Amino acid sequence: MIRNVTLAEVAREAGVSPSTVSRILNGTARVKGDKEQSVRRAIDLLGYRPNAFARGLATGASGSIGVLTQDIASPFYNDALSGIERGLMGSGYSPIIISGHWRTDEEEHAVELLLARRVEALIVLGGQLPDQELRDLAARLPVAVLGRPLDLSEYGGASLALNNRQASRDLVTHLLDRGHRVIGHIMGLADQEDAQERLGGYRDALESRGVAYVPSLVVQGDFREPSGLIGMQRLLAAHPDITAAFCANDQMAYGARLALYRLGIRVPEDVSLVGFDDLPGSCYTTPPLTSVRQPMEEMGQWLARFVLGRLLGEDVPTFNPRLELQLRESVASRRP
Repeated sequence: MIRNVTLAEVAREAGVSPSTVSRILNGTARVKGDKEQSVRRAIDLLGYRPNAFARGLATGASGSIGVLTQDIASPFYNDALSGIERGLMGSGYSPIIISGHWRTDEEEHAVELLLARRVEALIVLGGQLPDQELRDLAARLPVAVLGRPLDLSEYGGASLALNNRQASRDLVTHLLDRGHRVIGHIMGLADQEDAQERLGGYRDALESRGVAYVPSLVVQGDFREPSGLIGMQRLLAAHPDITAAFCANDQMAYGARLALYRLGIRVPEDVSLVGFDDLPGSCYTTPPLTSVRQPMEEMGQWLARFVLGRLLGEDVPTFNPRLELQLRESVASRRP
């Protein structure tokens, strides 16, 4: 059985009072350097581990980092959450994760719950919270945001945003380069910035090659697999001559692939298919899916390290994440 070493034992070993040990651990002590070193040596020698709950009661610190995600079940956000967990590892801080489900009211309620739990910092993954609310939060505690082009530096916060529009333009340009001209687009939720940026990239690519934008070649999805299946059915009904489809994320591309399979339409021989996000399973689909990789785990890890740096008074190097096209067998050249 592992025995819990007490604070009093550390004090006896270091030759100081228990209150001095407590103040050193809480960062409030004003003692000579040699005395603090004696306490640190005693802690290492005895293997003392502070009681986080008791320390929280004494200092008002919870040792918790709030994480607002949109859908815990989403494979897209799972990588970011894994990165956050990795970034906090060994720090003494633990994440409290809660979902907002892409609804502003639910996100606001989730933030209230996290603040009630006395989280010491907040990481926000996407979402609908108004920019001003994020600024107000950043003025209260360390805040790091993913997927929002928002400058929080004035408040000591940080935001990581990727150029979805340019990556989408590059992806659709790849289809155009392979000879495709009737290219459908299954877009994400219309009120989401990512969806609008990816639609913008689709239109930019067409315009750059002199291909007319046809509104009926764009159908509404919701970033989930069933909407990809339905969206592809709608595209084929309106445009049986379609030769390629750009889905705003991989999950919808999976649904679109199923629709094509059920109709006996081959990928990529009859219709080329591309997605966005490069989920872990996308290189194992049949055929492997061309997509755009977002470094979600790396970004989650950096967000965690950023808020830790703010809490510990340490500088964190800047991070400039990049989107990368992953070209695979789901695209074929269109025969003249």
